[in-house]
Amino acid sequence: MKKFVNDPTQFVPEMLQGIMAANPGKLTYVPDYNLIMRADMPRDDKVSILQGSGSGHEPAHVMIVGKGMLDGACPGDVFAGPPSDFVIESTKLLNSEKGVLHIINNYTGDRMAFDMGRELAEAEGIRVGTIVVNDDVAVQDSTHTTGRRGVAGNFFVIKAVGAASERGADLDELVALGNRVNDVTRTMGIALTSCTPPARGTPIFEIGDDEMEVGVGIHGEPGRRRDKIKTANEIAEELVEAVVVDLPYESGDEVALMINGLGGTPISELYLVFGIAHAMLTDRGINVTRSYVGEYCTSLEMAGLSLTLCKLDDELNMLFDDPADVAMRIF
Repeated sequence: MKKFVNDPTQFVPEMLQGIMAANPGKLTYVPDYNLIMRADMPRDDKVSILQGSGSGHEPAHVMIVGKGMLDGACPGDVFAGPPSDFVIESTKLLNSEKGVLHIINNYTGDRMAFDMGRELAEAEGIRVGTIVVNDDVAVQDSTHTTGRRGVAGNFFVIKAVGAASERGADLDELVALGNRVNDVTRTMGIALTSCTPPARGTPIFEIGDDEMEVGVGIHGEPGRRRDKIKTANEIAEELVEAVVVDLPYESGDEVALMINGLGGTPISELYLVFGIAHAMLTDRGINVTRSYVGEYCTSLEMAGLSLTLCKLDDELNMLFDDPADVAMRIF
């Protein structure tokens, strides 16, 4: 294993300290709860939005805290959901007169921590709303979940509710909006390699040089099958077909297309697959009007990618156009 790391048990805190150092005056870091939050929150005129998952998926979620996106993120260790006390204490620190919205990727550990955190917060009189993201079409259940997994599609949910919250939407409106975005968002991924959590020191699964995991989870969970590696055209076709038929997306639909890198895939390859997928969707009469290419929800240094579609309408186009200012940004 070759990584830039000191004590593996301090990998997450040292990363969070770096995020804080790079964003002085904009973010606050609360070490006791792994919490990165906006320095100007909470505000009584705005619902606070909190996400928490395992670390190792950056920039999700600690690097997308900022105006128009998340107001706070309290991750656990690498590939481990946050403890329930992280959730309750972060919720209390972000508590607003308009309430707190929890966004949860559908993993068992995350669900347990946030369910307990919500119950404890509500017992203290805090209004809490919950959105569970489960956009992954690859498998119905996995080693980490009961039901579909939440993966890169959570970015569309976060962007929509983050923008609506800045516009003054109340808690119930945000829950309804987030669920609606989740309902029209689908994702599937493919991995070419494994990855190595710092505290483990060895790959989380073994895969041959000539193999790929079709429908892999972002923690390395098995997908639909292990197969021999195929051409980019064949891989894109499988991903497009799996995602399109699931909703289904139909001719005339307007969609956002995201090609998300899993941490170890060159951006050139992501754009190559985006172009192929774009053409395939166009051939089906599906109109790609928003494009997202890059690393959004990764799996450490795993080579691979996922394809996400989000069906658009006038309201989502308006919300996606609203500005966002987050830690992970380009000039």
